[in-house]
Amino acid sequence: MTVIARVQRKEQHMQTHKIVSHEEWLAARKAHLADEKAFSRTRDALSKKRRELPWEKVEKNYVFDGPRGKETLADLFGGKSQLIVYHFMLGPGWEAGCPSCSLLADHFDGAVVHLAQRDVSFVVVSRAPLAEIEKFKKRMGWRFKWVSSFGNDFNFDYHVSASPQEKASGKVTYNYEVTDFPSDERPGASVFCKNEKGEIFHTYSTYGRGLDIFIGAYNLLDVAPKGRDEEGLSYGMAWVRHHDSYAPNDKPREKYEQPKTSDSCCD
Repeated sequence: MTVIARVQRKEQHMQTHKIVSHEEWLAARKAHLADEKAFSRTRDALSKKRRELPWEKVEKNYVFDGPRGKETLADLFGGKSQLIVYHFMLGPGWEAGCPSCSLLADHFDGAVVHLAQRDVSFVVVSRAPLAEIEKFKKRMGWRFKWVSSFGNDFNFDYHVSASPQEKASGKVTYNYEVTDFPSDERPGASVFCKNEKGEIFHTYSTYGRGLDIFIGAYNLLDVAPKGRDEEGLSYGMAWVRHHDSYAPNDKPREKYEQPKTSDSCCD
């Protein structure tokens, strides 16, 4: 569907939407409120089931490069017992991070201080070397903690970077299945818990649309008349840009393309 066709279709929908009296509007809104409350209860039940999932012990000693030097996975907890890691798509030599991951990251800084009050540390991890991470982070103006897994297997073990074997076969393990993916790096989030003995456990990982809940902008769009307005796009986030790159009359991308690598790529 062309951009013009999409716009015309949306405008037609806005012009022909059902208009009713206040009494009818209120009755319809109350009926939908019942659905919303049922959804909230279902979501609460699903979250409870998630917390009840079994854990697996982390046996590897992952060491990351951070702004203050080498840090182990245990160090990333920062004195908390819970750790949420966002797997940000920024590969070695990339000139910029993934625009979609950047949309999520635009929400992180405001949340970090609140998460700390609930015994949760939040850290972003990418496979790009630290210097490349710091350069892009400065451009975006972000303050959250962001470390590099370039020297370890963390990204490979949690299926957010293509292994040499996957690159050779053209098939990757992502979101718990073997599939195709148009990039060497993939988005996700992983959660860990550390007990009083210092043992670390992997409690949860989510990928793909499982990350939707992290995107506050999507939640706001979902209550707007046009919603996310992604129908007819080549892929859902084809409209997304880095927050410093939007321009008038931007056109959605026809397909996902991995960010370009620089001449100094060290992969």
